[in-house]
Formats: sequence, structure tokens, C-alpha cells
Amino acid sequence: MATPEPSHPEEADPRATPIAAYRERLAAREATLADLERRDARLSRIRLAVFLGFLALVIACWQLALPWSLLWIPALGFLVLVVVHERTLTRRDQARRAAAHYREGLDRCADRWAGKGVQTTDHVDAEHPFAADLDLFGEGSLFELLCRARTRAGEQRLASWLTIHAQQRVEVETIRARQRSVAALKDALDLREALAVLGVAARVEVRPEVLIDWGRAPSLFSIGQRRWLPIAGIALPILAGLGVAAWVIGFGPWLLAAIVLTEGAIYKLLGDTLGRVAGPADRRGHELGVLAQLFAHIEASRFEDPQLCELQRAFTGADQSSASAAIARLRTLAGWYEAQRNALFVPVALALMWGPNFALAIERWRREHGPRIPAWLDALAELEALASLASHAFENPDDPFPELVDEGPPVIEGEALGHPLLPRASCVRNDLALIPPVRAHVISGSNMSGKSTFLRTVGCNVVLALAGAPVRARSLAVSPLRIGATLRVQDSLREGASRFWAELTRLRTISELADAEPTLFLLDEIFHGTNSHDRRIGAEALLRSLLERGAIGLLTTHDLALAKAAEALAPAATNVHFEDELRDGQLVFDYRMRPGVVQKSNALELMRSVGLQV
Repeated sequence: MATPEPSHPEEADPRATPIAAYRERLAAREATLADLERRDARLSRIRLAVFLGFLALVIACWQLALPWSLLWIPALGFLVLVVVHERTLTRRDQARRAAAHYREGLDRCADRWAGKGVQTTDHVDAEHPFAADLDLFGEGSLFELLCRARTRAGEQRLASWLTIHAQQRVEVETIRARQRSVAALKDALDLREALAVLGVAARVEVRPEVLIDWGRAPSLFSIGQRRWLPIAGIALPILAGLGVAAWVIGFGPWLLAAIVLTEGAIYKLLGDTLGRVAGPADRRGHELGVLAQLFAHIEASRFEDPQLCELQRAFTGADQSSASAAIARLRTLAGWYEAQRNALFVPVALALMWGPNFALAIERWRREHGPRIPAWLDALAELEALASLASHAFENPDDPFPELVDEGPPVIEGEALGHPLLPRASCVRNDLALIPPVRAHVISGSNMSGKSTFLRTVGCNVVLALAGAPVRARSLAVSPLRIGATLRVQDSLREGASRFWAELTRLRTISELADAEPTLFLLDEIFHGTNSHDRRIGAEALLRSLLERGAIGLLTTHDLALAKAAEALAPAATNVHFEDELRDGQLVFDYRMRPGVVQKSNALELMRSVGLQV
């Protein structure tokens, strides 16, 4: 299948290399940053000068009997400077994050990315049948290489695309639609920059599950409260104003005191209900503002790809109401609600029923827009995950999208397959053809010859292919497959399970996968915890069972007795091998896969070279 053509007519020159594009944008962001840092320093000096001028004018008014109204001039000027300076600092921080975004891109292009990205390991459990085996999470992982998501929801969506092949078979049309969207976003550098720069701030406090639960929750105000509280919210502030007027004209503070006591009783009655009504909006004005900016940027983007257009429509809704405008309004309401905590404003807030009135306004917002929050965050997560894959595609222009085979028996046919986590300069590539009648390879060779790395190469590229991403290959055709692997099965001291028992448990899981759907198995040195006789019989029986279930895959061994399993199952299984060469007492590997069983072993010579008497 040909690589989908980009349908997003945006920003990047397709003729430019990723390194050249990133360097050009980095230089522009660094120039902007330098200008904003100079402006920051200049405004700081001006603010200090105005403040000192204000102090000098206070002394002058006191000593020289000048009109105190003159103090309004420097005070107003200082307030203006504070607003301008705050906006400059916001722009400076955004420019700093943008520069960091492109430095990270250049590091990935130069294979210096390991340890600098998202290294979370909590998106999958320890019993997953291939995540740990294929280094999907953690430092130097496939997830760290791919993930550009800046919200927790985006991380979770990308992680699910990489790991879902253990639970279900992904439909071919779903993957193809994802490929088209990734291709459409490949050159959308401005959108990806906005998602990265704004998303850094959005992930600080606003967690998607908290916001979703808050939006769906039933009203915390009782039916009775919803009836009388709005009336009290209007009437009591008016009466408080009348009480102030009565006090001024000489009727005493009694009316005002009665009103304030009534309002205090209402606050006490409501207790912490007010804070729970505000929920994640309370004290989160900045993060909500960032979400509003993210949504606005997505709403203003131009998409032609159908899936991207559908995601964009999630931010407008059937009534064309804007998600960015709704979130911006929530931010405003939350800001006003928080104002009641200002110590100087507390008496006024109490008299005006400030907290209950704005809590009611937030509650009305939640009833109107709360049910739409899941759709907004779901669309944002999908776009972030697609943008992560698009960024990977942009930075690796030689990596093609795979062809997805949705008819006939399961196949994997790859030319020049390379491991996506290895530097290109040192990555040795091999071909693979698991097409009928051949459905399995038994790979022999010594330790460190490249057998396990090749299994990970195949596994990682299949994961990329089924996630909708480009693959590290000259070409790859693959069927939708579930995946099971035994490359990193370990014992468990806490659970009292030996390595052999843990391996048996994993192999049972893989067999169950093969019972349900077409499965790719990647078995590394299985049954080496038992004797060679049982190992050969067990390995042959397991391989036969998996092939009978319709699975395809690879099995590695350095025990030549196991190679006979392939001979017994020919032509469905064949032997291939990696070999080594002893040069000047050192083992040398070329990491090339060759047909047949390995014909030589240098282990004895290597033992003798280090002085062992064998």
C-alpha cells in the first residue's frame, strides 16, 4: 500500500530535511527568546524605577504638602507595567518551551533522545505479554522515542495503541485511517509546536479523569437549595447595601449586622459544598486557560483528512458552541470565585454572597457543558497521539508506512528490517518472510549474535505498524496480529515463582492468544531451565501447537538439538541462524541472518583464549 499523501496544507516545506527545518525554527525561537529576555530585564528596571519614584513622591507630598492625588499617576503606571510584564513573561516562557521542543527534535534526529523523554512505566501491568519484552516503556523505550503528548490523556491514548494487541485484534480500516491522519499531520509543525508548548503547562494540575468525573457528577446542591439560594444570592446583597446606607444616614448598623449574620449562617450551612462544586476549576485558572488556548488552536486549524475533521468537530458540537470559549468562561468564573479568598476582600465577598453566587454560576456551567468534557478530552488525546506518530514520521522520512494485509492467512514480509531504538549508523538490517508455506523460523546461533535483537526488531516494527506509524524498514507487509513474547520473562521472589514457572505461564498466555486471533509469537531460548531432552521435546510440541492454531513467529536457540524441531515441522518451519567469528581471541559478530542451522561454534576456542583448560 502506498504511503498516504499529507492532506494538511500547513507550515513545513516537504523538501526540507527534518534537521534543517528544526534548526531554522530553533534559531527563530531562540532569537525571540533573547528579545523577550531583554524586554523582561528592561521592564524589571522600569518597574523598580517607577516604584522608587512612587516612594519619592510620597515623601514629597508629605514634606512639601503636594496634592496626594498625584500618587495616582505612578500607581496607575506601575499597574500597567505589571500587566505588560506578566504578558512578556508568559511569551518568554512559551518561547523557551518552543526552543526546548526543537532541541528535543534535533536530539532525536541525532539519536541522542534516550533518557530525555517520557519514561513512565505505569501505562501497562507487569504481566503484559510483550510490553517489557519489546522495551515499550521506560528509559530508552519505544514509548519514550514516540511520545510527544503533553497531557496525561494523550500519553494514555498512545500507550493503548502500542499495547492493545495483547487484548484484541485491531481492525485494518482503523489502522489505515490512522495512517492517513498521521500522514496529514506529518508537516503540521505549527500545530505540533502548539500542542507541545501549551500542553506542558496544561499537564500541571488538570487531570483528565478528575475533570471528567466532575463534569458527570450529580449536583451537590439539593433541590431546595437550588430554589432558594439564587433568590438569596440576589436579595441579601441588596439588603446589605441598604444596611450600609441606613448606617450612613444614622439608623445604626443593626440591619447590616442582621444581614451579615444571615449570610454567615448560609456560608456555614453550605460548608465545603461550595469548594466541591468548584471542583477541579477551583485554583486551576491558569491550567484551564491553557486548555482553552489548546482547544482554540485546534478549532482554528485547517484539516482535510476526514478523521481529523471529525476530531475537530468534537470541539464545536452540534450547536456550534466552542469548547475553547466554554473553557475560557469556566476559567473566568473560577477566577472570580477564587477572589473571595483575598483577605482584604473577604468582608465585601461575604456581604455580596460572592461564593454562593459564583458557585451557582459554575454549577450552571457544569450542567450545560459538563457532559461534553469527555468528548473534548478524548479528541485532544487522539490528536496528541496522532501528532506523536506524525512527529516520528517527519523525523524519519525514510521510514515507510507498512502495507496492511487483511485477507488470507497471517503474514509478515519485511525488507531491510531494522530496530527503531538503535542508531541508524549501527543498525544492521535483515529481511524476513513469514509467508505460506513458511510460518515460523527457528533461529540458532551463539549468545550475543543478534538473535534476541532480531526478535525485538520484528516485534517493535509490528507494534509500530499496527499503531499506524511508519516502520524501520525498506518495506513491510503485515497482517493484524496479536503479540506474545518471552524475551524478558523473570522469576518473582515475592510471588514465589521460578523463572521456569513464569515462562510456562507466559507460554500458556500466548497459546490462549493464538486460540482467539492470529498471533505473532516471539520465543527466546525457551525451556532453558530444564534438560536438553525435555527442552527439545517441549519446544517442538509447543511450536507444532502454535502453528496448528494458525500463529506465526520466531523461536531462538543456541542449542542445536532444538534446530531439529524445524526439520520435523518443515515446510511450515525453517532454520535460520546468526554466526560469529573468532579473531585474535575476540568474538566478532556481523548480525546477519542466514538460512540453515549454524554450522560452527567458537565457544571452545574462546574458552582456551582466556586460559581455561578445555
